[in-house]
Amino acid sequence: MSLQNSRVLVIGGTSGIGLAVAQLAAERGAVPIVASRRQASVDRALETLPSGAVGLTVDLLDDAALASAAERIGDVDHVVFTAGDPLQFTRLSELSGDRVAAFFGTRFVGALNAVRTFAPHVSAGGSITLTSGTAAHTPGFGVLPVSVCGAMNAATTALAFELAPIRVNAVAPGVVRTPLWDALDADARDEMFARAERELPLRRVGDVTDAALAYVYCMEQTFGTGTVLVVDGGTLLV
Repeated sequence: MSLQNSRVLVIGGTSGIGLAVAQLAAERGAVPIVASRRQASVDRALETLPSGAVGLTVDLLDDAALASAAERIGDVDHVVFTAGDPLQFTRLSELSGDRVAAFFGTRFVGALNAVRTFAPHVSAGGSITLTSGTAAHTPGFGVLPVSVCGAMNAATTALAFELAPIRVNAVAPGVVRTPLWDALDADARDEMFARAERELPLRRVGDVTDAALAYVYCMEQTFGTGTVLVVDGGTLLV
C-alpha cells in the first residue's frame, strides 16, 4: 500500500523516532499530522516538515481534549503512537505508586486512550502502529520499562483482534539514539551506547531512521496484524 496522499497521524511525532516517522512518511508522499502536548515542540517539528504538514497539541490523558483533536483532524489513514517520557531505570524499592502511574500514564494509558479515540476515524485498509521495546525481554532494564513494553505487546494482539479489519501492530526498537535516554547521566548513557556498539551483532547503536523504516513498513504492508516488529541490531541474540 502506497503512502502517497495518505494522512498519517503521529502521536509523539515532534522528536526522536516519531519525528523521523513523520519525515519518512512525508518523503513517501503522505501528509503527516504530528501531535504533542507542547506547542513549542509542535512548532519546531513543523519547521522540519514539508508545507502541508499539520501539527496540534493534545493531552493524552484528557478525554475531552482527545475528542476535540479527533474532530479537528477528521479521517486519517494511519495512526502511529510513539509518545513517551524519558525512560526510568528505578529499582522496585525506590518506586512509589505515583511514579508507576506517571510512567504508565503516557506510554500505556495514553496509548489506549488515543487508539480508542482515533480508531473510529481510520479509513478502510488503514492501520495503527504502537510502540513497544526490547526491554520486554531484557529484565536488566528494570521493572518499569520491562512491564510497560510487555503490556504493550499484549495490548497489540488484543487490539488487533478487537479492531479488525484495522491492522494493529507494534514496533519494538532496541537501543536507539533518541531523547528518551536523556534521563540517564551523560557518562552512563555514553557508556551504555559504547557497550552496545561492542556487543551487538551489528556493532552499532540504532538511529531514528532505522526505527522509522519499521513503522513505515507496518503502514505499507497489508496482511500483517497483531505483530511486534523487533528492530534491535541483534539485542535479543546476545
